[in-house]
Amino acid sequence: MLNPLQRRMLRRRLLQAIPVLFLATFSVFMLMKLLPGDVAVVLAGEQATDERIAEIREIYGLNRPLLVQYGDWVLGAVTGDLSQSLLSGEEISTTIARVFPNTLFIVGYAILISIVLGVPLGVLAASRPNTWVDKFVMTFSSVGVALPNFWLAMIFVGAFALNRAWLPATGFVPPQEDFFAAVAHATLPAVALAASGVAEVARQLRSSLVEILQSQHFRTLHAKGLHPRAMLWRHGLRNVSVNLLTVISLLVNRTLAATVVVEAVFAIPGMGTTMVNATLQRDFPVVQGVVLMMVLTVIAVNLITDMLYSVLDPRIGQK
Repeated sequence: MLNPLQRRMLRRRLLQAIPVLFLATFSVFMLMKLLPGDVAVVLAGEQATDERIAEIREIYGLNRPLLVQYGDWVLGAVTGDLSQSLLSGEEISTTIARVFPNTLFIVGYAILISIVLGVPLGVLAASRPNTWVDKFVMTFSSVGVALPNFWLAMIFVGAFALNRAWLPATGFVPPQEDFFAAVAHATLPAVALAASGVAEVARQLRSSLVEILQSQHFRTLHAKGLHPRAMLWRHGLRNVSVNLLTVISLLVNRTLAATVVVEAVFAIPGMGTTMVNATLQRDFPVVQGVVLMMVLTVIAVNLITDMLYSVLDPRIGQK
């Protein structure tokens, strides 16, 4: 149950999210219109007459002013109607319901890897500052952040799927159908996405912990005879929990964006692949629906993060 301060924060964040939604969807809508080609020609066929192309534009409202088209889309989205795909005729809400869980599974898997590996590495480096262990972790972090996700994805496909056949190279199995098959198909893309995440979590956690452990408070705890390991895990991580939560929140948003390319490499039927295909085919309603869902996901992650901030540090909820 939310307290009054948390409810006020939630209302404020929701109001701040409205202009973000408009700006993101309007920008994508206008940028899509700048792409070369005409979707009416695609729908009518290359041999269609000018009259038939004009008729297609009239049917789908493509001949109306851009602001009117965008306004109609906004009114539909507010009422829950995201329209239909211009090419397949499928309801966009149906498309999103089919592909969004696949993307969420891969993103969640990647974040789990980032936390499970990044936190111990960060703690290990912080517990041995300026040693070869610390330098190794920091070097690994620098390399991990620098390596592009899509390049790692292609390397993984060649090395572990095509060359050694350890894991599937393409495709995806929904976890509700076969969880272990879903994990097998999602492992390579999740690891490709998590490489930079592990490095970022380790680097940021190490920096925060070193600063905390060198503070006067922890020197006092050490003087009282508290074991260094207990200081690190019980008190150190508790003090840097807000910073760690911030890193994870930003990582979720960044990983969600990176799936656009990684899903295409592994031919995963997710939000990224759907958006790429729809963009190439100039299927505007599909792109708008996918972008809206991604923006809503980012807003939801930020709202959850804000609520967790107020739990970890009640003083934040008073600001």
